[in-house]
Parts: sequence; structure tokens; C-alpha cells
Amino acid sequence: MKLKPPFQMNVPMALTWARIAMIPLVIGIFYLPERWLSAYWVNSIAAIVFVVASVTDALDGFLARRYEGWATPMGAFLDPVADKLLVSAALVALVGLGRCDMAIAMIIIGREITVSALREWMAKIGESGLVKVNWYGKIKTIAQMTAITCLLWYDPVFGINIAVIGEVLILIAAVLTIYSMYVYLRAAVPFFNKHGGL
Repeated sequence: MKLKPPFQMNVPMALTWARIAMIPLVIGIFYLPERWLSAYWVNSIAAIVFVVASVTDALDGFLARRYEGWATPMGAFLDPVADKLLVSAALVALVGLGRCDMAIAMIIIGREITVSALREWMAKIGESGLVKVNWYGKIKTIAQMTAITCLLWYDPVFGINIAVIGEVLILIAAVLTIYSMYVYLRAAVPFFNKHGGL
């Protein structure tokens, strides 16, 4: 009997894998020797790669919903993993560059781990609908992705201080991160009690 492939490759899956492949580029570009690329081009390329990777996130989700058969279990698993890896890698790079406070990075990364674990547990008890993405989470994501892009770019554009914009937005994202996590946890607390978790 012939073995079936472990996952079905389609356009959304290809975009997800491409996003994962871009992660080392976002970090690796900063390790290139200064004689190869100026700091301006390093920042620009890192920011552009991050934006392209972020766009593939929205695009693969749209295509998976739009075309029948393109939404696969493997894609549903891999898509959020790719997102979290991309954001985490970018934040780690920004902390190393001194452009993002370590506490803020830990808040954002810690929230992603916590909410992922919470969603997995809620799915096991059949209540995953209570921890679906809310508006706070969506606004947090927009602020977070814009902030990371600004902090990767870092250089002024037409006299506009992109670095300061990024610093303000990452603070907003951190606050929204905490609040959105609180909303998810508050929805889950009754089920912790019900199932003997507290």
C-alpha cells in the first residue's frame, strides 16, 4: 500500500512555509559584516522581509477560507505556529539590538504561549468558541506588527521619527496584550472551576 504524504501542499501551505523560511532572514541580516551592507540597508531589508512575511499570513488565511479544499488540518496547525515564531524571532532580534525592552518582549511572547495553551485546553473540553480571537486581540496584532516593522526599519522617513512611533506602538501592543489575555482567561475561569482546575 502506498503511503500518503503527511500534508497536502497547496497555495496557502506554500505561503505558510515561505513565511517560516523568512524568519532566519529577519534575524540573519543583522549578522552580515558591515562592509557588505550599510546599517540603513540592513534595517530596510529586515523590515521589508518582515512586512512580506506578515502579508503572507493574511493572504494564506484568506485563500484557505476562499477556496474549497485549501483549508487543511496541517495548515490550521502550522499557520499560528508560523505567526508566533515570526513575531518571537523579530522581538528577540530587537531586544538584541537594544530597540525593544526585554520586559515588553517577554510580555508579548509569554502571552502568546499562555493563550495558545489556553486555547488547546478549551478545545479539549469543547469550549474553544469562548477563546476565539476578539477585537482587542486584532487591534493588538495590528499595533504589534506595525511596531515591529517600525523598530526594524528604525531610520527616519521624510523627517518622521519611525523609531519613536515603533516604541509607542510596542507599548500600546504590550498593554493590549495583557488586557486581551485577561479577557481570554476570564472566559476560561468558570471551566477551571467546573473541571477541578482551581
